[in-house]
Amino acid sequence: MLSVALLEDRIARLRLIRSANIGPITYYHLLQRFGSADAALRAIPDLAARGRGKAPRLAARAEVEREMERVDQLGARYLFLGQGLYPLALGEIENAPPVLVVRGHEALLDRPMVAMVGARNASAAACRLARDLAVRLGERGHVTVSGLARGIDTAVHAGSIDSGTIAVIAGGIDSYYPPENRELQERIAHTGLLVAEQPPGREPQARHFPYRNRIIAGLAGGTLVVEAAPRSGSLITARLAAEYGREVMAVPGSPLDARAQGCNQLMSVYTGKTWVELRSILD
Repeated sequence: MLSVALLEDRIARLRLIRSANIGPITYYHLLQRFGSADAALRAIPDLAARGRGKAPRLAARAEVEREMERVDQLGARYLFLGQGLYPLALGEIENAPPVLVVRGHEALLDRPMVAMVGARNASAAACRLARDLAVRLGERGHVTVSGLARGIDTAVHAGSIDSGTIAVIAGGIDSYYPPENRELQERIAHTGLLVAEQPPGREPQARHFPYRNRIIAGLAGGTLVVEAAPRSGSLITARLAAEYGREVMAVPGSPLDARAQGCNQLMSVYTGKTWVELRSILD
């Protein structure tokens, strides 16, 4: 049972991050300046008035309380940065989510994690490889992290469904995207862990996927890309992993296959960091 003080602090934190035009960076600046979310909420109208600007629409307490009730109904819970089981590695990145909604086995966050991402229209061979690597990583105590998309992500989750997998959702914890992965998502909720930054009921939009990718890269000690075209979301995840000081690995592919061009580019940028490094864990 939460103390009254802790409950009030969590409500204030949720109100602040759910307010319009307040993202993680602004959130942290406000907390640093005012010392608490409650103090920041009280100061925002005066800040806007002094700046002769329009104050952002602050999330109402009733709105946040309804969200908290929905999270509880879903069998999910909140993880707040700096508190409880919030993953330490994710908390190290500059724009870490102030709050996560999770459903499943939070203990997986304490185990070594490897992110695996790739093309949605991946080849059958790449899907088999991704699934096999996920199986073997799980046998050796590693948790896989991916984004529950079609193709490589689905293969990764399927391969490690019993040993431990974490699926990062672009929308709310109760959204199913793509729809055909609904059953897989529910299985992960029972044997693995679902992670979402958006509030329940929020359908994924295009702008949410890069935010999801930063969570995938931030959770894991390394990111492996299995088939990816240039300028793909998978390469965004790899770039973020490199910026966070994490390992970046890629499966080489045919130079004639557009689905492998992104991986081959990664290998030319991050010299020597290929999937062979990951295989050293499995041998």
